Amino acid sequence: MKIILTGATGMVGNGALRTLLQREDISEILSISRKPSGVSHPKLKEIIQKDFYDLSSIENEMKGYDAVLFCLGISSVGLSKEEYFKITHTLTLHFAETFKKMNPDGKFCYISGAGTDSNEKGTGWAAVKGKTENDLIKLFGKNAYNFRPAFMKPVDGQDFVNKWYPYFSWMNTIFKPLFPNYFGSVAEVTNAMANVAETGYPSQVLETKDIAIAAKNI
Repeated sequence: MKIILTGATGMVGNGALRTLLQREDISEILSISRKPSGVSHPKLKEIIQKDFYDLSSIENEMKGYDAVLFCLGISSVGLSKEEYFKITHTLTLHFAETFKKMNPDGKFCYISGAGTDSNEKGTGWAAVKGKTENDLIKLFGKNAYNFRPAFMKPVDGQDFVNKWYPYFSWMNTIFKPLFPNYFGSVAEVTNAMANVAETGYPSQVLETKDIAIAAKNI
C-alpha cells in the first residue's frame, strides 16, 4: 500500500509514522505536515504544508495513494467553538475532499476519540467529532472508517509525546488488564488503521475493542 499520513509531529501521528515504516506491506508513506517530522527513511516522503485550508499547490502530489491515515487533531481546551469546529471539521473535510478528488477509490481512516457523539447533539467537542465522522462517511461511503481510541501508550522512542503522559503512563500498565476497552497504544491504533485500509472492517466506527481486533489482523 501507499499511504498518506497527517499529524506526524503529534503524539499519535509521530508514533503512527514509526509504526508504518516497520510494516512490509507499506511501500510508500507521504507525510503532509506543517513542520518536519525529524524522521528519515527510504519509504518516507514529506511535504511541509503550512496552509491546510488550501491544498491546491500539492493536490497533484496526493494522487496515486491507497489511503489516508488522518492523525491531525487538537484539543478543544482553550479554543472557541468556532475555532475548534474550523480545525476539527472544516480542515478535515477539505483534506478529505482533496484526497477523494485525486483518489476516487481511496480509503479515509480518521482518528476521532472515545466518547464521540454520532447523534451530533450539543455544541461540545463530541458533537463536532460526530459531525466530522458522519460527513466523512457521506463523502466516502463504505471507504470511510472512524477510529475512537481512548488512553493510548506512545511508541517507544517517538519524538513527540504529550507533556502530561509521563504523569499518567502508570495507568496503562495497571488498568489495561482490568479495563481493556479504555486503554490501548498508538502502535495498536496505527496497525488497526493500516489493516482496515487494506481489507476493510464490518463497522465504519471502531471503538477501542474493535481497534484491538483490527490491529491483530496483520
